[in-house]
Amino acid sequence: MLEAGIVREIPPAQVADYRGDGFVWLHVEGAGRNGRPDLPSSLPDLAANALLASETRPRCDEIEEGAIINLRGNALVATADSDRLVSIRVWVEGGRITSVTRNPLAALAKVEAAMLAGKLCDGGDFVAALAQAISTELDPEVAELGDALDDCEAGIESADIYALRRRIAALRSQAIALRRFVAPDRDALASMAQLPFAWISKDDRVHLRDAADRFARMAEELEAVRERAALLHEQLTDLRAEIVDRRSLAIAVVAFIFLPLTFVTGLLGMNVDGIPFADHEWAFWGVFGVCVLIALAVLGWFAVRQWLDD
Repeated sequence: MLEAGIVREIPPAQVADYRGDGFVWLHVEGAGRNGRPDLPSSLPDLAANALLASETRPRCDEIEEGAIINLRGNALVATADSDRLVSIRVWVEGGRITSVTRNPLAALAKVEAAMLAGKLCDGGDFVAALAQAISTELDPEVAELGDALDDCEAGIESADIYALRRRIAALRSQAIALRRFVAPDRDALASMAQLPFAWISKDDRVHLRDAADRFARMAEELEAVRERAALLHEQLTDLRAEIVDRRSLAIAVVAFIFLPLTFVTGLLGMNVDGIPFADHEWAFWGVFGVCVLIALAVLGWFAVRQWLDD
């Protein structure tokens, strides 16, 4: 609880009855896995159900005199969930804030530090600080995806095609997983900035819009990463097809050269009488010379037709 610039703890049972200056913050962690937690009885049913929902997407809704906002951010520790980002559900009534998470959220440490430093005065400050903390943590991670894709583009001619395809597929999967919640985060914050509550000050609206703009830029970057990854995948497929074509051409050239040679050697290798010059000492070298001339003639024909060019 923050009151008169002093932060102190109070029992959860007193949260519903708090009427002082400043605001009180009740945070419940692990909801949805350890059973239904006890929430203040003053919460509207719609807000309580939204806080305890098993599956959530970022959103912001006005309910009576408060607002429910769901956001997604980086987890404090890796989770076994399939979702890339973990959720936080926040019910704000100006002087009372109730938040619920199923997994620890990394950004909450910054919000708690700001509260302990006396920088947060009401629910609007709290949500603005939370939005800023989540967006600033995600921004470098999104930028790293773009940088990693730049490295893939730079090494497309020299790297192992199969390893590079796996790397690009992983980057594209990460971009899709992040964008799934980054874009709704933007919409939720933009909606929050437009709510007509007195506890959302002008500065809070500026900070909310700033965080929403950052999420919008990240969503655009993630969409660009996804499209670039798809183009790189197609380029690698074309490159692999080109390599296969070159190897097939080399094999075809070798096979075409040896085809007439095989015919000559097969014809002269029959165990029948009457093979010309079989009793002459120069016969072997004569046949060898003919074979060399045939091979050179075939290579010359390929060169004239420009079939040996890369």
